[in-house]
Amino acid sequence: MQTHSGKEHHSMSDSDQRPAPDAKPKKDSNGGQPRKPESPNSNRTVLYLLIVATICLVFSPLLFTKSDLKTLTLSEFEEGLEDGNFNKTNVYNLKFGLTAITFQDQPLPKPEDPPSEVSPKLFRIPTATMGNTWQAEVKNEIEEKYGIRASPTDGPSEWQSWALLMIIAAPLILLLILMIRRVGGAGSALSFGRSRGKVYAQDDLDTTFDDVKGIDEAVEELKEVVEFLKSPGKYQALGGRIPKGVLLVGPPGTGKTMLAKAVAGEAGVPFVSISGSDFVEMFVGVGAARVRDMFQQAAQRSPCIIFIDELDALGKARSNGMPGGNDEREQTLNALLVEMDGFGSDQSVIVMGATNRLDVLDQALLRPGRFDRQVLVDRPDIKGREAILKVHMTKIKMDESVNLARIAKLTAGFVGADLANLVNEAALLAARKDKKCVTQDEFEEAVDRVVAGLAKHTRIIDDEERERTAYHECGHALTACSLPNADPVHKISIIPRGRTLGFMMQSPDSESHNMTKSALLAEICVMLGGTAAEHVIYDEPSVGAQNDLQRATDTARRMVTEWGMSEKIGKVHYSESRSSPFLGGRMSEEPTHSEQTIREIDLEVKKIIDAGYAQTLEIIRSRRQVLEQMTRELIEVETMDADHLKRILDEHHPGAQIVPGTFSKADTANPFAAADQEKNDSDAEVSGTDD
Repeated sequence: MQTHSGKEHHSMSDSDQRPAPDAKPKKDSNGGQPRKPESPNSNRTVLYLLIVATICLVFSPLLFTKSDLKTLTLSEFEEGLEDGNFNKTNVYNLKFGLTAITFQDQPLPKPEDPPSEVSPKLFRIPTATMGNTWQAEVKNEIEEKYGIRASPTDGPSEWQSWALLMIIAAPLILLLILMIRRVGGAGSALSFGRSRGKVYAQDDLDTTFDDVKGIDEAVEELKEVVEFLKSPGKYQALGGRIPKGVLLVGPPGTGKTMLAKAVAGEAGVPFVSISGSDFVEMFVGVGAARVRDMFQQAAQRSPCIIFIDELDALGKARSNGMPGGNDEREQTLNALLVEMDGFGSDQSVIVMGATNRLDVLDQALLRPGRFDRQVLVDRPDIKGREAILKVHMTKIKMDESVNLARIAKLTAGFVGADLANLVNEAALLAARKDKKCVTQDEFEEAVDRVVAGLAKHTRIIDDEERERTAYHECGHALTACSLPNADPVHKISIIPRGRTLGFMMQSPDSESHNMTKSALLAEICVMLGGTAAEHVIYDEPSVGAQNDLQRATDTARRMVTEWGMSEKIGKVHYSESRSSPFLGGRMSEEPTHSEQTIREIDLEVKKIIDAGYAQTLEIIRSRRQVLEQMTRELIEVETMDADHLKRILDEHHPGAQIVPGTFSKADTANPFAAADQEKNDSDAEVSGTDD
């Protein structure tokens, strides 16, 4: 599916389809057996209890001390002895402790004595800074001079004091250990060398091959891996060796992560998932340590699957000692290579990786014995898209009249993540309209929203700009309807969406994986249709055709430099860039041809563009009457579908219809050669339309 915008073309964005697992309690395993982790609430309870116990132990002397305690200094006590305020009649139970001197103003009552309302008053004299020798001197002086006998000390001994100290410190030590364990979790500063991989036990993996749709070829290739994990002895008895590594390669959003989980779910083995970026740290040796820890955990849970998502973040080609290299990342990659070599065929541990940048991976990763097998997870075809839509539509309330085949046809180039987003957008639109179920209208509107962006009905556009946009989009559509190798027009709209003022959407009858030269030339003409319409009507171009010109020029240049479609240049591939086969990104490199060749390439590109533009101008001029009626009705309805467009074409063409396939077979190979025939056919219906 293609869209042609009056301002800017929006291509479909891809994002990895990563469905979250069911919300179950995560389980760890010990020797392959799942183990439930501790609950966060229980950890909090233990923490609170430890804090309360520590506070009680620290402040217990104050909590259980009598309220009539009076503290004296040693000087005050000595003055009281000299003045007679403290004597044998009011000083009882005098004790010299390790930290204080204590006594009472009256003796403790005996059991046989009657109860008294007045309790003894306790005095305390701190002596923490005094030595044992000085305390002995004070004790002898009080006994000899004042006749006050000191009672035997019944306080704790030295070992009892140490025991009390340990009792008080034990909760603090336990609290500290608990805090360190909490801080030392995943992602903390104390867990550098630990793997950050998420471990899914067998009970946590509900995804199977029945949940994976649209990529049947990839599923078939991975069934052998599942069979080995279920019964490894079957292959080992014959001396066979299962691939140690399986690399899933494909565009973002095609379901690589989900496919890896399905393999683990079908085999019933633990699944260790980690991203390639989790190995990259600023500290030296951390990445390599995490690689070793991850493989150690997997070996303990054997049979097991290790899944490394975004492998290109870890496995980029090494720099060969050139400046600007990342030695730490390379050491992490070396550790991964060594660990994959260290696994034997009897350990039943398979490493699976996913990437959309196969071209940047180190060749050492791709050799036999590491990632032996590469599985292509490509964009789904029309049948695959319909199957994916069925899976996602089971989660919403859908009207019975929804045509899945039509939606699948309109979503050419969509991946699984795009289709999931499409279904969600349709559900949101239906809810916004207070509908009880999702209808076909919501799905088609969701397609427009995903492809071109959110409709902006409140944007203020003056009539002149609105009319120019309508002529521009109708120029695209009229050109597409006049060329035999162009895709049919699905919709024309002048409702602003995203950064565009309007768009024209094409929907191919069938998905072509090998475009011919004539189809590429027709595509260039369609891209130039908006510019040609503005030239015929206004005799003045606008900046709205920037993206159309850019795409047309890029297609023409690739025809000349990559596909050998220029007679003058010949069947030569002039490599100007390296690009990912899935992302379409381009990385510049030094040219490998002369300046004269570059000039000839530029001339050939300009020749193709000029020929296409001349052909497009001829179509627009010869069918100006049709263009004007299309524009008038488009301004009135704002959105025109294929049936509405066909009705206009039927009204203005009494003879044979000029639609894809109208030209004779002899002329379809070159639509430029059919320009004269197009003009002769149109002269009968249009007169005096040239500017």
